[in-house]
Amino acid sequence: MGCSSCSSNKDGTPKGCKNNGTCGTDGCNKLTVFDWLSNMQLPDGQEPFDMVEVRFKNGRKEFFQNTENLSLHIGDVVATEAQPGHDVGIVSLTGELVRVQMNKKRSKRDGERYPKVYRIANQKDIDVWQDCRSREEEIKVKARQIAIRLDLKMKISDIEFQGDGSKAIFYYTADQRVDFRQLIKEYAYTFKVRIEMKQIGLRQEAARLGGIGSCGRELCCSTWLTDFRSVKTSAARYQQLSLNPLKLAGQCGKLKCCLNYELDMYLEALKDFPRQDHKLVTKKGKASLQKMDIFNRKMWYAYYEDSAQWHELDVDDVNKIIKAEKQKQPVDCLEDFVEDNTPSFKDYDDVVGQDSLTRFDKPKRKKRKNKRKSKRNYRHKSKKPNRNA
Repeated sequence: MGCSSCSSNKDGTPKGCKNNGTCGTDGCNKLTVFDWLSNMQLPDGQEPFDMVEVRFKNGRKEFFQNTENLSLHIGDVVATEAQPGHDVGIVSLTGELVRVQMNKKRSKRDGERYPKVYRIANQKDIDVWQDCRSREEEIKVKARQIAIRLDLKMKISDIEFQGDGSKAIFYYTADQRVDFRQLIKEYAYTFKVRIEMKQIGLRQEAARLGGIGSCGRELCCSTWLTDFRSVKTSAARYQQLSLNPLKLAGQCGKLKCCLNYELDMYLEALKDFPRQDHKLVTKKGKASLQKMDIFNRKMWYAYYEDSAQWHELDVDDVNKIIKAEKQKQPVDCLEDFVEDNTPSFKDYDDVVGQDSLTRFDKPKRKKRKNKRKSKRNYRHKSKKPNRNA
C-alpha cells in the first residue's frame, strides 16, 4: 500500500517522495517487515533486545545498538552513529525479530561493538537529510562527466549522501581495476564533501536503480529479492528454453534470477526421465529423442532411417524399452507402444455448399421482377365489385 507521498499533485501528475526506488516514509518500501511478535509479552525477567535494524537509501540495512533505551517503532526516523558525523535512517525492525535477523545474517555480538542510535531525528536533521538527497541526481551527472573527461573505464551508478551531508558514497561498476586517485581529488574539490568509492556488481546496480522487467512487473531484485544466487545456463536447459542471450538476460546483462524459481520443480519431474542422449535400440532400428514434454511425461522419438516420422511415447514405456535393451531382449518396434491419439471427426453433410472452393467463382444472377404478374394482380383487384353499393 502506498503512503500519502505517492498521491497526485493538483495538476494530476504523480507526486512521489522522489527517493528513486525506495519509500522515504516506509509506507511502500520494499522488504518492509511485519512484526508478528509485537503482541507477545516477554517472559518474566527478560529485558527487551537493545538492537534495532535501520534502513538507508535503496534498501541498505545495518544494525545499531539502542544504548539510550529510546522508545523506537518501525518507521521512526533516527540519527545514528557514523564515521565521521552521524547518519539519518528509518527504523525497519525492532524487538526480538532483530535477534532472528542477526542470526540469519550471522552477525555476532561477541567482542564486537555496534554503532549506536543517537536520538530520534528532529526537524533540523530531516531538513538537512532531505536537502542532501535532492542534490544527489545533479551531482551524479557531474560525477559522470568528470569520469568521462579523465577517460576512466567505469560507470557512476548511484550516489548516497550521509545524513549530515559530510560524506558521500559513490557507487560504481567497472570490468577491471580502476585507478581513481585523481578522480577522488577532483570530486572532493568540486563537491566539497568527503568521498568514498564503493564498487558494486551489475546485479546490485540493477537492484539499486530499479526498473520494469520483461514480465511487465518491477524487478525482483529491487522489490523483494534479498540474495543473488548464481544462475547457470543449465537452468535454462532443464526447463527446455532456447539459449537465446537476448531473452534469458535481464537488465543487468546477466541471466535472469527467475530462471531459478521453477528449477527445483523441473528437477523433481525429470527424475524418472532417461538421459536425453540415450538412443533407443529396437529390432526395427535405432531411434533418437526429438522432443519431450516434462509435465505431461511424453517423449517423441524418430528412427534414423525415417527421421520425419515421430513416435509419441510415455516415460514409463521408454524405461521399459531401455530395460529390455539392457537385458539383451530388445522390443520389436516403437509402434507397439504408441497410443492411438488420432482425433475423431463427426461426419456431416454440406447442405448449403459452404465447403466448395469454387462457390465464389460463379457470377451472381440478378433477380428479375415479373412485371406481367404484378400488373395482372393490380387489374384483378380493381375489378372487384363494391358490395356496399
